[in-house]
Amino acid sequence: MANIKSQKKRNITNEKSRQRNRAIKSELKTYVKKAQNAEENKAEAVRVAIKKIDQAAAKGILHKNTAARKKSALARSLNA
Repeated sequence: MANIKSQKKRNITNEKSRQRNRAIKSELKTYVKKAQNAEENKAEAVRVAIKKIDQAAAKGILHKNTAARKKSALARSLNA
């Protein structure tokens, strides 16, 4: 562990954001799986999953191209 005060603070901040990002990514995976495995109301499940993907991309948790790729895959599965 560093003994520089600013680095100690940075480590705490990094850990908080890491935990937050993990929680959001986990929730995102859950919604995507629900959308892929939905039998009835598939369109609604895909809509919610795409919304969550957009929110994660806006927060910088997902890269915008990754978000676009995931949304495209969901749309293809819906239209297939």
